[in-house]
This record gives sequence, C-alpha cells and structure tokens, in this order.
Amino acid sequence: MRLRRISVTGAVGVLAAALLTVPVTPASAVPGDLQVIPALKQWTAGTGSYTFGAATRIVVDPAYTAQLNDDAATFAADLRDLTGRTVPVTTGTAATGDIRLTLGGSQPAEGYTMTVGSSIAIQGSTDAGAFYGTRTVLQLLKQSSTVPAGTTTDAPTKSERGMMVDVGRKYFTVDWLRRHVKELAYLKMNRLHLHLSDTFGFRLESTTHPEVVSEQHYTKQQIRDLIALAAQYHIEVIPEIDMPGHMNAVLANHPDLQLADTAGNRNPYYLDLSKPGAYTLARDLITEFLPLFPGRYWHIGADEYVGNYAAYPQLLTYARATYGPNATAKDTYYGFINWANDIVRAGGKTTRMWNDGIGTDGTIRPASNIHVEVWYNYGITPQALLDRGHTISNQAWDPTYYVPAIAKPNVTWAYETWTPDRFQGNTTVGDTSRNLGTVLHIWCDYPDAETEDQIAAGIRTILRVIAQQTWGSPKPAATYTAFGAIIDRIGRAPGGPAATAGNLATNRPVTASSTETASFPASAAVDGDISTRWSSAYTDPSWIQVDLGSSQELSRVALRWEAAYARAYQIQTSTNGTTWTTAATVTAGDGGTDEHLLNTTARYVRMQGTQRATTFGYSLWEFEVYGPKKGVITGTASGRCLDIPGSNTTDGTAVNLWDCNSGGNQTWTHRNDGTLTALGKCLEPANGSLTDGTAIVIRTCSTATYQRWTYDAATGSYRTGGKCLDANGGGTANGTRLILWPCTNGANQRWSTPTA
Repeated sequence: MRLRRISVTGAVGVLAAALLTVPVTPASAVPGDLQVIPALKQWTAGTGSYTFGAATRIVVDPAYTAQLNDDAATFAADLRDLTGRTVPVTTGTAATGDIRLTLGGSQPAEGYTMTVGSSIAIQGSTDAGAFYGTRTVLQLLKQSSTVPAGTTTDAPTKSERGMMVDVGRKYFTVDWLRRHVKELAYLKMNRLHLHLSDTFGFRLESTTHPEVVSEQHYTKQQIRDLIALAAQYHIEVIPEIDMPGHMNAVLANHPDLQLADTAGNRNPYYLDLSKPGAYTLARDLITEFLPLFPGRYWHIGADEYVGNYAAYPQLLTYARATYGPNATAKDTYYGFINWANDIVRAGGKTTRMWNDGIGTDGTIRPASNIHVEVWYNYGITPQALLDRGHTISNQAWDPTYYVPAIAKPNVTWAYETWTPDRFQGNTTVGDTSRNLGTVLHIWCDYPDAETEDQIAAGIRTILRVIAQQTWGSPKPAATYTAFGAIIDRIGRAPGGPAATAGNLATNRPVTASSTETASFPASAAVDGDISTRWSSAYTDPSWIQVDLGSSQELSRVALRWEAAYARAYQIQTSTNGTTWTTAATVTAGDGGTDEHLLNTTARYVRMQGTQRATTFGYSLWEFEVYGPKKGVITGTASGRCLDIPGSNTTDGTAVNLWDCNSGGNQTWTHRNDGTLTALGKCLEPANGSLTDGTAIVIRTCSTATYQRWTYDAATGSYRTGGKCLDANGGGTANGTRLILWPCTNGANQRWSTPTA
C-alpha cells in the first residue's frame, strides 16, 4: 500500500417449471433514461417495448461470426446465470424477442449503439463495444423482463477503468478473483491490476527462484486460466512485481541483497542497487513472468524506495561509477528504472510505475515511454510528467484507496465532487486525454483486518462510483444517496461476488449427497436467493457441504428450511474435507430457520441429515455460514470509538475514546466465547479487578471469566462481572478513559456492537 507516509487521523429468480421468471418490475418503473451503471451517454425514447421471453435467442450477424461468436457465448452463459434458462445462439435475422449482435458504425473502440424495439440490436464498432452493449442488456434484464423502446449511443470517456488488488500482502482466492472479473465487466470496466509481491508475500509459482514463493500462491496455470477468463470478459490483467522497494518477501531469502546502512543495519524492504546480484535477481523475476502475461503492460512498482540516500553512501558511489562524476545517489534509482524498462520493452510491453519517486534530483530521468500512475502529490506534478512525454493515469489515494483498518473512500465526495481528472492535491492537467483513467485500489497492509468476502461487500459502492466517473456519462442521479438506490436495483453481476455481506457460504463451491432433480441443485442453497432451493433425494441419510476456500473462524450457521425439513441432523466442520467434527446435534427439528452458534475454525461445513421429517427429502432455501462479528464499538454519548492508543499491543495498555477511523486498533471482534479482541489482544478490567473505577485495558487472551463480555441489546451495555463498560465521568472527549462501573443505563454506558 502506498499510504504509509500519510497521516490518516441475490441472484435473480430462476425457471419455475417451464416458465421463465425474470425479476418483474413494471416497465413503467424504468421511464425515460434507463437506469444502468455506468449511465448511458444518451438515450432517445421510442414507442413500445421489448420483452425477454422463453423464445429469446442471441442472433449473431453472419458477416461477423468470427469476431462475435465468443462474446455471444459469454452473453448466453451470463443470461443463464441471471435467468436460469439457456438462451440459444444462432445467426441470421432477428425475430421478436431476440437480441442481435453486429459490428459497424463510427463509435470509439469500446462504443456501441443499441436500438430497442420488438427485438434488441447491438452494434459495436469493435467486439469490445458489442460486449459492453450486452452488459447494458444484462443490467436492464436484472431489473425487468421488459425494456422500453428507444436508442442509445454509448462510449467511455476514459480508456482505463478497473481495480487493483494487493494479493502480495493478502492472498485472495482464485475464485474471488474470477468472480470479480465478472463484476468488473458488468460495470464496463476493463483492467485488473494484480500487485503480486509485497511485505508479506510473493504470489507467483517460480522455477527460477522457488525460494521466494509464498506458501499461498498462484500456479502459472491458475494465472493462465484467470487471464483467459479476463480476456473473455474484455479485461486486461496487469501484473506488478514491486521493486526495488517493497521487497521483504523476496529479500527474506536473499539477505545479502538487502540494503545496509553505514552501521551495517540491513533494511529488508530495499534492494541494494549497488550490487550486481540485485540486477540478476530482478532480471530473473521479470523475464520469467513476462511471457506469462500476454497484455500490453508490466508494472515494476518503483514506489517508496530510499528516503534518506545519505544513509546509504554505496548508492552514490555506484551512481558516479556508472553514470558519471556528476551523478547523484538518486541516479542509481533512476538508472534501475530505465534498466528494467529496457527489459520490459524487449519483451514487447510498456512499463508502468508509481509516481512518488520521480523528482528533479538526478542527472537521469525515467524514460518518457514509461506510463506513470499518479497516486500522490510527491515528486513532480502530473502536468510536469506530461511535459516530459509520459502518459499518466490518476490513481489518487483519495478516493480510490480501500484499505481495511486504515482508510476507506468517502463515496459521497467521490460521486458528487471528484472526477478522474482531479489528481491528489487538487492538481489538474491541460490535456486530459493523456490521463488514461482510474482504478479502485484494494491495499492490505493489515491482511487479516477483513475477510475477502467482507472486502467484496465493502468495495461494492465505490467500485460503482469509479465505474460511473471513468465512463464519463451524465450522472444518473444528482446525489450519492439517490445513486445508491440505483446500485441496489442493478445488483451484482451474474456469477459475480457474494450478494449477502457476511455470509461466507454465498456462491462458494457446494456439493451434496444427492439432488431431487436438476431444478433443485445444491448451488441454490448458497446463491443468496431465498426463492431458490436445494432438495435431496427421498433418502436417509443425506448431506450438503460447502467449501469456504480456506480455514476461517466461524461463529454461526443458519439453515433456512423449506417444508421438507430435517427431524434430526448434525452440523459438522472440517479443515480438510475428510475428517469431520460434530459442532451441533438436533434430534427434534421443527423446520423454519435453525441457527447454531460455533466457536471453531474450519474450511468445510456440512449439514448431515439423519432423519427426514416428511416423506420428501431434505430441502434448504439457504445454507448460511458466518464468521464472528467485527467492527467498531461506538459510544452513544460521545460518537467516538473504543481505541487502543497508537496501536500499542503491550499488555496493560489502557483503552480510551477517540475519533472513529476504522483502524485495526478500533476494529473489535466479539466472539461467541464472549471475548472482545482487537490487534490479537483481549479487553478486560485491569488484572481482573472488579473494583469500581478499574481501568479497561488489553491483555493476552486467556480463559479468565473477566475477559468474557456480554452485550445487553436492551440497554446497549457491555458487561462483565456484573458491572458495565463506562466512559469515565461521562466524558466524551478524545482520550477519555474507559473504566468498569456499576450499571446505570446512562448514555456513557451505551455502545454500538459490531455487526459485520
């Protein structure tokens, strides 16, 4: 993450019998300008409407089958995920209810026209344009099976729109990445930037340097498959291996290449560019992976290298020996950038880098054919970069950085005020066409602060704001509040991220002992849609199990039964899918919704049915799995949060009130065993004393009863030992101490509870 120098005070209904059911919203609910994200550049209303029905086909212009057949197949697959039925792909003439794809016109490369009448006709200037037309249709059909007649001409303003994921610090599952490819495409975004190495990990399988590869990593075949899916959805994958800074994970196995100061202290963060071995290592890592990524770009990072060059005199010595007697120490850094750029360009790609290291402090300049991503107002200005010949993109940390436990975007400001041509520090450029665009950045300095599903839920709104801003069409609503209603209407992409925040099972791989018919698959129990269900064969025993992708802390399982429920069953968990532990046993089930509290860590969760309550099988509307509740705890009287000052995790550190910032030192987890934890420590009255006025502190977690807190929802109080968590003296200011005090139901004893 590039922030450390900044102070930061359901799936849609499916086929029922033979009838197609698309979410039915009256056509009159979509008047005039159609509601899609990003909004259409323009819309001219016509007369009549289009209806999607059981006879609908995708009809490809026979003159362009080579260019459009793949997109038609992708569209058909997405329609199947959306509606539950197979839409055939054919060529020829479109009939009523059909959707026709063709090429032509004078739109920009990603532009298209769409004409809606008794059928829908999409004409793209390229296959990408036609594909984006299909995304518009998907969003419209998500809302209603009927679309008002009319015509649109639509195209983006910015050529780069997408998302960056810091998989270097936090491993994201391949499934998560694949689902977000579909999510990006649904929003007409076209870039997925993978930050593949950083402090905590190097995530690529390597044959040249297997010693640097993290235990959790992506195989080359997984990357190839991800790239293929991305290409299918018109998304370019941009790889980044960060160097010569942010190299902890690599240099842990090459300590001799860590940059050492004059006292001999090695910095595990920096590569020592004065050593020949540094260039050998860097070349190996670039050249091994250049062929793996077929896209146009290779990102070298190049951010946050040495701040105090005087502490490393070997860099000045190297610069003068290599670049001449007038060279500065910083020329070693600039020279490395150009050296790496030559390797990248020899591989047929364009180099990208972050902007913060580019200044006026050397005799060498980074080559002008390098694309610069401007994330902060360090170094020279965006306009100065353009003047040097670079193309740029605006990656302003405010509002494009989503950083669990540190900072999250102000979505209202991002939607109502910010634009992609407004750089950090409110700077602008003269020729905005050389600013290619903006992406959302997910940085994971605290990798365990949120699960990947919590991140998916957290980025949902800002991703749509950035999609709207980079497409550059007239905003579909004047305020963010009104825009939020459109976000809810359009929902998630078919086959995209989980729709239910907090439910770890949503859209995860699921298997069952049997299914009654193909109409009631196991996947229907984890699709986030209460109108679809799994049903087993009419046999005992029967089971259904979900794979969460990795071992996770679990707190609760919810079973939402259809009329065919279980009289007796067990909830079982496993870390490997082979050895199972029974977490709950029911012998007198009565249907409805069953909830079971857990306090365990597992990857697999299973419902093992042992006795049916009816003559039918076992049938679940939803099989839900949740982790412990996590979030800030806010005082009702003060509006301020429980805070561990300075993130100091020393046992006995007193907890106080402070302005809320959602940092890791304010993110509390309330577990089923009653503990309240943050930064790996438990909340307690100091040394277990229950004396009135005892300070509330953090300490290493134990089995002590005084570390167990209950939350009384009626009074909003946290209690242990029969007494309450209290803001001392009714104080509301920053720094107010927290103490244990007899319960009074006063405002200074009322608190929010984590809900995520």
